[in-house]
Amino acid sequence: MNIKGILITMLAPMENHIANGGEKLLGNASSIKRRPDGKVYISGQMQRHVLFSAIDRLNQDDTKKEKTYVSNGDGIGNAIEVDLRADLGGFMHPNKGDYSGRRIAPLSVTPAIALEPSEIGRDLMLRLSTLDRNNAVATREFSQGDIMHMNFFLDVTTLGISKIFHYNENFSIGSSYIQHITNEERKRRARLYIEATKMMNDYANQARNAISGEPQQVLIVFDTKMSRKSSRYFVAGEIEKANLLKELKERESVYFLGDDTQGDKSVAQAYKEAIDFLHNNYLYNPCGENAEIITFADAFPE
Repeated sequence: MNIKGILITMLAPMENHIANGGEKLLGNASSIKRRPDGKVYISGQMQRHVLFSAIDRLNQDDTKKEKTYVSNGDGIGNAIEVDLRADLGGFMHPNKGDYSGRRIAPLSVTPAIALEPSEIGRDLMLRLSTLDRNNAVATREFSQGDIMHMNFFLDVTTLGISKIFHYNENFSIGSSYIQHITNEERKRRARLYIEATKMMNDYANQARNAISGEPQQVLIVFDTKMSRKSSRYFVAGEIEKANLLKELKERESVYFLGDDTQGDKSVAQAYKEAIDFLHNNYLYNPCGENAEIITFADAFPE
């Protein structure tokens, strides 16, 4: 199979959490993010942060990582061949003034959203002062318990690859592709992405409370097309679920569905089968299988 997209949609239970705090509303020490319908959510930015933290740990343990690394979020470079965040997460360097300073991320996420309206609690916090009797009082919000719906998508067609546009007198005359890493490294990075979604843990202000975003149910889709439609699966009715899976089969896409609460395939088993499938199949490459490998700096000299 020639894989063009890898979509992962999942449900993860969270209890007594403020996985993504917002502004300090009404004098609160910390307020939880929630939508107008009462459902708490975790921003897409936080989801990316947690995912790249997981990718970083997995990459550190990988014997085939060589010189690759995950750059810090506030210092992203453009060395796609070694920096996983630059490759998967994209970058914007406005001072460059041309295409070489911009990369659209192959990896995209949605905010994590609770399936049902959330029950919000508040902890009373008292800051004692030894200098006077005016002690500061505030509250810290938390959500009692939620099943969080999360989605991740990897556009394989741009993984480790740059698309360039050609112009003649300000008119576009076509485009071409440049490959920055080997096909083996592209597949390794796709594997890291899949495995990282199983280990979502680094949520803001929650290190002491051990909040986990690890999935209880998961659907992993290896798609022959650029489609994110399957991200609706866990919020759809039974008829729509059946139609989504039928549509995947009709275009010869392959999926793995795991559930720790029921059925005969656990989340861990679904991930294992997905990794095995990735290993035995091909990632779509617009450059061709034997394309020349060129570093980003050589491809886009300053």
